[in-house]
Amino acid sequence: MKILVIDDSPDALAVAQVRLAKEGVQIVCADGGLAGLDAARSEKPDLVLLDLDMPDLSGFEVCRALKADPELCMIPVLFLSGSSTPEDKVKGLDLGAVDYVTKPFDAFELRARVRAALRTKHLQDLLIEHASLDPLTELPNRRALMERLRREWARMQRHGGSLAFIMADIDHFKKVNDTYGHLVGDRLLREVARTIARECRDTDLPTRYGGEEFAILVPDETAEGAAQLAERCRRKIEEIRLAANHQSLRATVSFGVADGTGLESPRALIQNADQALYEAKAAGRNTVHCSAGEVATEK
Repeated sequence: MKILVIDDSPDALAVAQVRLAKEGVQIVCADGGLAGLDAARSEKPDLVLLDLDMPDLSGFEVCRALKADPELCMIPVLFLSGSSTPEDKVKGLDLGAVDYVTKPFDAFELRARVRAALRTKHLQDLLIEHASLDPLTELPNRRALMERLRREWARMQRHGGSLAFIMADIDHFKKVNDTYGHLVGDRLLREVARTIARECRDTDLPTRYGGEEFAILVPDETAEGAAQLAERCRRKIEEIRLAANHQSLRATVSFGVADGTGLESPRALIQNADQALYEAKAAGRNTVHCSAGEVATEK
């Protein structure tokens, strides 16, 4: 795990490094509040040790900025200060800090409080991970998709580029459940999920959207480029064979693809991909359609 120590005193930074050397953690140091905020954004630490008294930004100001940033707000903050006044402690805790250590550091106390904060962070991360995963397919769920979509949309708005979205729906899935039972339907959902995930890049986000629907967020790609990913998934899913009731079950999936070009919101992006999926279903299923036009599909 990674700890960021923010303090304008070189001696205090050195002492903190020495005291925590045996904890088996990576330690990053920043000499002041502004440098500390930059380091927090670039390093994404698991814990911040934050000095209270710094000339450029106080620890209170840094903590307030960390808690206001959606990407940093869940990082626990442990204040370091020569002050032991109840008022300062209360203010720090009210700002969102998890603990307080008074300088000069007692080595055993510092390490114990750091271990406690890291344990809490680890449990917090596990809870967030499980809250964002679909338990059946082990893909990220719709909640995780919408959060990532919000971030990618904001990034595209700031820096330009493209963002594509794929909607996918297993064809005639209700018939699978009615014919073979829900356990076989669950097996099919897991196999389709694994197939889609294998075809995605590390930067893509394959998710279970709900029921028999899947969605893939494809950063830095146009609808035409994302349609090629959808077509690879379609072909691989066609190859799935599941043994069920002494039969070989096959499956197909329809895909709708859109990108953010000319759109005003993430909601519009989803709606365009959903409309393209509807067109793929209407065209006979087991095909890929783009909101900007059809994609050639080899069957």
